[in-house]
Amino acid sequence: MNNHFILKKQAYLFIAAMALLWTSCKMERIAPVTESKKDLTGTWKVVQATRNGTNLLPIYDFTQFSIKFDATTGSYNLLNPVPFIVGADGKFSLDDPQYPYKLTFTAAGATPVATAFNYPIINGTRQIIMTFSPGCSQNTYVFTLSKTN
Repeated sequence: MNNHFILKKQAYLFIAAMALLWTSCKMERIAPVTESKKDLTGTWKVVQATRNGTNLLPIYDFTQFSIKFDATTGSYNLLNPVPFIVGADGKFSLDDPQYPYKLTFTAAGATPVATAFNYPIINGTRQIIMTFSPGCSQNTYVFTLSKTN
């Protein structure tokens, strides 16, 4: 009789524990957050530049170079050009306005040139990171740009 009582008590405890576990595990539905369109509008300066992993900032003066994007017209302007993915002003486009992975430049009178593209926030500042090989495919440049205005 005593074993029967203990088994019954354990069965009730097991059922109660299972009921608590079953009712405590609710699936919450989380609405996905809609990403805003990425806006490049403004003037951007080089804050980091490498070629094949070598830091170019001590070797080359990038302080005068900037690129100005105007999203309303889809154009860009180069100020004091440096060795870059394009050498003249023109148009730009993103492969996807919300989740861009590629930035395409079309210099005036030239064929479009696309580059890998990241748009992270680093230390509270929005940056553009581009990877490209202008001319020689043996050289890979990585430019990190930061918005100045």
